[in-house]
Amino acid sequence: MRNRKVVIVGGGTAGWMTASYLRTAFGAGVDITLIESDKVNTVGVGEATFSDIRHFFQFLGLEEQDWMPACNATYKLAVRFENWRRPGHHFYHPFEQMRSVNGFPLADWWLRNGPTDRFDRDCFVMAALCDEERNPRHLDGRLIGQGFSENAEEFAGLTMSEHQGKTQFPYAYHFEAALLAKFLTKFAVDRGVRHLVGNVEDVVLNQQGDIDHVLTAEHGALHGDLFIDCTGFRGLLINKALEEPFISYSDVLPNDSAVALQVPQDMEKRGIRPCTTATAQDAGWIWTIPLYGRIGTGYVYARDYLEPEQAERVLREFVGPAAAEVEANHIRMRIGRTRNAWTRNCVAIGLSSGFVEPLESTGIFFIHHAIEQLVKYFPGPGWEPTMRTMFNDAIRHVMDGVREFLCLHYLAAARDDTQYWKDTNTRRLPDGLAERLERWQVQLPDSENVFPYYHGLPPYSYMCILLGMGGIALKPSAALALADDTAALKEFQYIRDRGSELIEALPTQYDYFTRMRPGAR
Repeated sequence: MRNRKVVIVGGGTAGWMTASYLRTAFGAGVDITLIESDKVNTVGVGEATFSDIRHFFQFLGLEEQDWMPACNATYKLAVRFENWRRPGHHFYHPFEQMRSVNGFPLADWWLRNGPTDRFDRDCFVMAALCDEERNPRHLDGRLIGQGFSENAEEFAGLTMSEHQGKTQFPYAYHFEAALLAKFLTKFAVDRGVRHLVGNVEDVVLNQQGDIDHVLTAEHGALHGDLFIDCTGFRGLLINKALEEPFISYSDVLPNDSAVALQVPQDMEKRGIRPCTTATAQDAGWIWTIPLYGRIGTGYVYARDYLEPEQAERVLREFVGPAAAEVEANHIRMRIGRTRNAWTRNCVAIGLSSGFVEPLESTGIFFIHHAIEQLVKYFPGPGWEPTMRTMFNDAIRHVMDGVREFLCLHYLAAARDDTQYWKDTNTRRLPDGLAERLERWQVQLPDSENVFPYYHGLPPYSYMCILLGMGGIALKPSAALALADDTAALKEFQYIRDRGSELIEALPTQYDYFTRMRPGAR
């Protein structure tokens, strides 16, 4: 049987992650050609990730020192939310499972008798490390304890959904998306991926309605068995050529625009905070992502409430003088998902498949998840339609679940000082969310009452948002009124002591990554 031919249209993070992963998974069993244009700019602002992304690099056989310095990468322990409850307030959504005491999550005990008004500092060690800007590894590379596993063999062969709940790794990554794409280009090409630079002028369908080939100005016709659409918001193959409809989420998530800046900074002087920061603004929020040598920042907003010029002005004022000469990148975001990400012989991965605002750093997670699912359901000679259906179900569940989780951020936020924030409580809710909200006000989220399909967010993530945003009244389980809280108080004390111990022992991110870089002693 001849090798299957895969043609990937579009490069960037999505295209090169896909090419690298498929080549590693199938070796020479699949012929892979990637064509990308030098005239089409990639969005290039996907710089923060979920902790599961480490399994992508492990699958490729890459150690952190192999790729992190090349991508100016740093560690991310959490998302830090500023001003969502009130000006000056912040809290963390960390990569750390919620502890349980006597069968109840520690958050329940905190609602009953928390030692301070900071649930995150009381319930998670990571919050203290973020506040004090500590690295999760010692200078010699040892990972902090807390029961986290670095054993790659433990998760060998498991998809993200299969290993969720087995452990929570303590960090994700920040990296320069363009540099990661460049790194993976070399990785993939060195292993046999054919790389073409050119422009697709036409997508030619056969009599059955499948893609027969793409026609390029520079390389003629490129034929394949499977075509992968990594053309971003254009959806050149999946939406335009195959006319697969796009389902908008704008009725529940109105932010449709962003303006981004890449700002050089003296990171030794500034410090590298080990988290993504999301700072609420009058018509959206601003992200801040610290890298080695610069920060990435941008204002995500809704054009119904703010014009692009105003958004850019607010962002530049937020950053300060360092942003004065930096060119702004304005982005019109397509929020929602393609109805079927796998249609006929075309699979959409990345922005062509779907996108939501980057509030929880889900863009690269969507790419990684889709690639895993494609490998899991990769077509044989018979092109079983059921395999395609299962792939589409998995993508739909992930996208719809994240949509619901992001909606919760706005519903739960106590902020109501502008029309934008007042309107967050009047928008339509995704199906099922209203019922779940009623339950969470009586019982905190658990595996039985959150979105029922895998979408990357465990129940403790919902607890963090509800507890941190402050706009929805919560109460502890009624059963705790009858329970002794001695063990819970000891757990609060352990977390406080453990945080102080690690703050003293751990280096800063700048010191750690300076030592990792080539030529460092």
